[in-house]
Formats: sequence, structure tokens, C-alpha cells
Amino acid sequence: MASGRGSREPEEPGLGPEDFRVLRDAVSSHCGLELSIEQRGTVERRLRERLVILGLDSFGEYVRMLRDDPPVRGGRVLGDSATELDEAVECLTTHETYFNREAYQLRAFREEVIPMLAKQAAPRRRLAVWSAGCSTGEEVYTIAAMLLEAPELVGWDLLVYGSDISRRCLAHARRGVYGPSAFRTTPPEFRRRWFTERDSGAIISDRLRQICHFGHLNLLEPERATAVGRVDAVFCRNVLIYLESRARRRVIDLFHERLYPGGVLLLGHSESLLNVSTAFELLHLRDDLVYRRPLLGSFGYPSSRKMRVASKVGGLPGDDSTDEPSGAIDVRKAPGKKSEP
Repeated sequence: MASGRGSREPEEPGLGPEDFRVLRDAVSSHCGLELSIEQRGTVERRLRERLVILGLDSFGEYVRMLRDDPPVRGGRVLGDSATELDEAVECLTTHETYFNREAYQLRAFREEVIPMLAKQAAPRRRLAVWSAGCSTGEEVYTIAAMLLEAPELVGWDLLVYGSDISRRCLAHARRGVYGPSAFRTTPPEFRRRWFTERDSGAIISDRLRQICHFGHLNLLEPERATAVGRVDAVFCRNVLIYLESRARRRVIDLFHERLYPGGVLLLGHSESLLNVSTAFELLHLRDDLVYRRPLLGSFGYPSSRKMRVASKVGGLPGDDSTDEPSGAIDVRKAPGKKSEP
């Protein structure tokens, strides 16, 4: 009789230090996502399912695929690097977001930023906003509701564009059906006005859908961002903190290029452009700080304006704050609600 002592379950493939280094560099080059060596175990757990799906025996084979040298089995090429990098990023991020997130910032946008942008855009009577890293779409629809409710914008051509690197999130956003967790901080009147309740969940109204558009976009591919067009405001909240420094600079340069002069950039509460870019000026609002692409021929508002403009992007004169974006990513959370780049 055979002894059970000698029968052992096969060990699951492990992600060694060298394979992790190659994988980390491939992901960083692809979308700017920063992974630290301390996250190797988490990355291994998250990506092990991909080995099973692809029929691979080891992380070494997986890494070869990411280096554009996919293994061949029975004459069949197993996967390709570009598609699999998107899948890897999908596995390494969790897309946490909800309607009316960071209400103080949205209040500042509604009460102070929209009136300012309306004055600047009055000759064209068109206002466009880009939600970069929109995840499952809650931010896009929240912004759209604010634009449609703004008295300054009645009769205008309005557009909210949502982009994300996650195709699954974009499919959810386009569906526009949401469960209770998406409304955790939502006033009841918002839900009543903009949603229809069904057994499947709360469904976005057609009026909101009409001005919202979604598209797949890697923020490190600026040539594809031309599809967004020029915009008056960019929301990119909780994305930069998950990117390595060079990727941050490239993304901010892209936003600067896409914004009209006088357009604004809204970041997450833990993010700033300190040591990232000096191309923007800092606007002090009553409840928030936002960045603005300077108006042509001027770097600031006249002193009589209620909104104060800091002379340096890093903070107000005399501000010793060093609230610098973290360089590490927690792979248990989304790059920015927001999974984009």
C-alpha cells in the first residue's frame, strides 16, 4: 500500500525577485503604475489566476509574455504583451468610487469653478469636462448632474468625457446601473432626480447619458488623448499617488496640453503638483485648492478678485507644506478610484 507521506500537492508557481523586477518594469512602462518590492507577495496572489487562464506553468513564462516573447504550446502562441499588460493592471487594482465623493471639492466646483469657467467659455457656449481615470462612472455622472443644474449653463453644449484603462469598468459605466454602495454619501434628492429604480439597481437617466461619453485610454499614450479634444476642466482624483514620478510628469503635461487657457485641474485631497510641474497656478477657493492653466498673457487674477492665486504651484507664499504625492501604490486600492492611466 502506498504511503500518503510521499504524495504531495504540486506547489503553486512563485514570483521570484528577478521575475518581479521584470514584471514591475513592464507595468511601469505600460501605464506608470509603481510597484514596490514589498508588494511582491500581493502581486503574486493577484496574478496567479492569469497563469491558470493562460495555461502557463510559471511566472517565468508569464514574464516572457510581457516582454513580447510569449510561450508556444502545440503550435499556439499563448497571449500577447499589450493585451496581457492591460489584464495585469486590471488584476492589480481595485476600483473604489461612489457618487458625490469628496463633497467639499464638488461644492467648490459647483459654486465657484463653474461660474468662472462659464464666463471664460461664454463666447463659445460650450463647456467640456474630462474625468481621467473614471472607473465605473460615478464621478462622470456626478459632474454631468452639476453641469445640467448650473443656471449659468442653461442652453449650452455640455460634454463630460470619462476615460479609464479598465475596459471592465468602462462597460459598467456605460451600463449606468448602480447598487446601494454607490450612493453611500448621496443625498436622497440626487438619487430621485437622476435615477430610475429597478430590481436590477438604480439606472442613470437618459438626460445624464446624453452628455456623457466613455472611452478606453492609457494616460501614457498622449496621441490617443486627442480624441478627448480641448476641455475646460480635468478631474484626476487619486491617480497621481499611484504613479512613479516620470509618469506623473507626463500625465500632468498631457492635462496642460488638453486644457484651455484658464481651465482647471482638480486632484485628490492627498495629491499636489509639488515637484511635479510648475506649469499651473494654484487657485485658493473657499473650500478647496485647484490648479489652473494660466490665462494667455497673465499668470494671475487682479488682486480684487475673490479667488486668490498662489504665485508658486507648490503652495501659497510662505507655506512650508511638503504634502508630496506618495511614490508607493497599495495594490488593494484603485489608482484613483480610478484605475487609469
